[in-house]
Amino acid sequence: MAIAAPRRSFFPLSTNENLDQPLNLLSSLPVHLVFLSLVTTCSSGPEAVPTETYPVITPLVQDTALLKNYVAEIHSVQFVEVRSHIGGYMEKIHVDEGQLVHEGQPLFNVSSAERALELQRANAAWKVVQAELTAAEVELRNTGSLVDQHISSQAELDLTRARVDALRARLEEAASTRDQAALNLSYAHIKAPYRGKINRIPFKTGSIVQEADVLTTITDNSEMFAYFHLSELDYMQLRSSFRDTTLRRVTLLLPNGVPYQHQGRIEVAESEFDRATGNIAIRARFPNAEGVLKHGANANIELRRPLEDAVMVPQRSTFEVQDKLYVMVVRPDSTVEQRNITTAFRLPDLYVVQSGLKPNESIVFEGVQRLRHEDRIMPVPTSTHEALKKIGSH
Repeated sequence: MAIAAPRRSFFPLSTNENLDQPLNLLSSLPVHLVFLSLVTTCSSGPEAVPTETYPVITPLVQDTALLKNYVAEIHSVQFVEVRSHIGGYMEKIHVDEGQLVHEGQPLFNVSSAERALELQRANAAWKVVQAELTAAEVELRNTGSLVDQHISSQAELDLTRARVDALRARLEEAASTRDQAALNLSYAHIKAPYRGKINRIPFKTGSIVQEADVLTTITDNSEMFAYFHLSELDYMQLRSSFRDTTLRRVTLLLPNGVPYQHQGRIEVAESEFDRATGNIAIRARFPNAEGVLKHGANANIELRRPLEDAVMVPQRSTFEVQDKLYVMVVRPDSTVEQRNITTAFRLPDLYVVQSGLKPNESIVFEGVQRLRHEDRIMPVPTSTHEALKKIGSH
């Protein structure tokens, strides 16, 4: 049985074509096959190398301090309203406003002449009763002798003894009246309770003064108290620092923003929190030999809280998304990871990281807003010193 040979197909050639000329098969293929061939050829080439560079840093790890300001009220260590204990008229003013006075120095006289006359009358009344008592005591002794001789009766002796007892009671009353008159006279002579400066004097000589009227105020500004308030959270965070005497030192910022030349020291805290505000009052003492601080002024207390081995990142290396803070962490393959971090404190130009970032990891220093998660970059290592110099933190 004969086997038929396979049939072959040939492209027809025109009579004028040269058999040695190559066949243009590409022109005869469909268009989509040609496009597929081109795409396959391009994709089979080497991967594109990233050309955009970004500075990369590692977090700054070092000891630092957190500075926080609190509004403070300035008070003198001693501030007293000098009031009149009695009513009358202002006889004499011994001092002037702004004058430095010493303890016991005379300040005012309020109806002192009248009070002196009352004391004289009280002394005279006391002397009269004293004389009557002396005569009655002599009479009592004589009556007693007559009773012993059976010349006078016992009833007469009892009457004489009762009269002596009554005169002794009257003498005590007269002595009390005399002491009260002397006390009123001392109220008329008003003296300085301690060393300090005289403030405004509202009454002038000849003015009518009522009982309990404020004649002036005296302030001792040799040292000043600064009262400020801490929230419960701040108090608990700083409570351990208050135990260290070296950390109790605080700085006072004057209203013009200039630090006060002397440092103060935290002394005491109140025993309870204010229920209305949730704050607790703290008192610090400041020296004031130059008299710069005045009673009733306002200032700011600057508290310094030390932080050991704090992990910090520049604020320009972060960005926010829906109230959350993120950094771009650079992986070993030069891709970036958008990672959420939790911060403990905010310093000038820096954040103190609480969680979310390790000290040995690298992050993008600048340009994070142009990057997306999984983007590939060409990292350029930047030293911490250069980064801090650029952002202005030292």
